[in-house]
Amino acid sequence: MSNTNSTPKTQSSQESQNSPETNDTNDTPDTVRDERNHNAADGRRPAPMEVLRQARAQLTELTGLVPETVSSFEQTEDGWSVEVEVLELARVPDTMSLMASYQVELDPEGQLTGYRRVRRYERGRADARGGR
Repeated sequence: MSNTNSTPKTQSSQESQNSPETNDTNDTPDTVRDERNHNAADGRRPAPMEVLRQARAQLTELTGLVPETVSSFEQTEDGWSVEVEVLELARVPDTMSLMASYQVELDPEGQLTGYRRVRRYERGRADARGGR
């Protein structure tokens, strides 16, 4: 048999555990976003994962295409360069869907400065290997 008594003392301790004032987790999305903006304002470069997230989000906002994967990523003298694979046209069967590779350029803070489509291909097609 379990103790299911609910006294005023236990209720108040439960309420204090659930109250925002005693919550140790203060990493709300707004807090994290403010911290990222603060890092950029300090002149520090954003972390690589943050740059990848920004590149994907900004490309989606500009083109309406949702990135499926990042196929290359590098830091350059001018910022960052990312190649992103997107679904351009869904077809049935899925292996016939049209995919595209976009080269995305970002400044040192991770803000998109330009993009271009560098390749378009069917999902089911592999790249030709040189010499084979």
